Amino acid sequence: MKTFTSVDEYIREFEEETQERLTEIRKLILDIAPEAAESISYGMPAYKLNGKPLVYFGGYKSHIGFYATPTGHKAFEKELSKYKQGKGSVQFPLDEPLPKKLIREIILFRLMENREKYGKKK
Repeated sequence: MKTFTSVDEYIREFEEETQERLTEIRKLILDIAPEAAESISYGMPAYKLNGKPLVYFGGYKSHIGFYATPTGHKAFEKELSKYKQGKGSVQFPLDEPLPKKLIREIILFRLMENREKYGKKK
């Protein structure tokens, strides 16, 4: 497995169509949680808030993997049921439109959950 030093480098490794989708997800995350720390973890783009995981995503041959930890997937179980899933992961096929509204809702859910659990107490 190749080691990446940045999200830009990671995204550049893929074909143009996949790059566009990865960039769309990245933009959604950064628009919703601009304070999230962006890095590479487990070989893919990772975002942390308050030092804790927020979401991850990755490109594959036939899908985009999206990882919102088990809680993000559990909260949207019904909406995600049409997609192939694993524990804490969902696969969005490249031959279908990217469900940006759903991804946005999941990111917002994880953001609020992270802030409630790990946000600085006033």
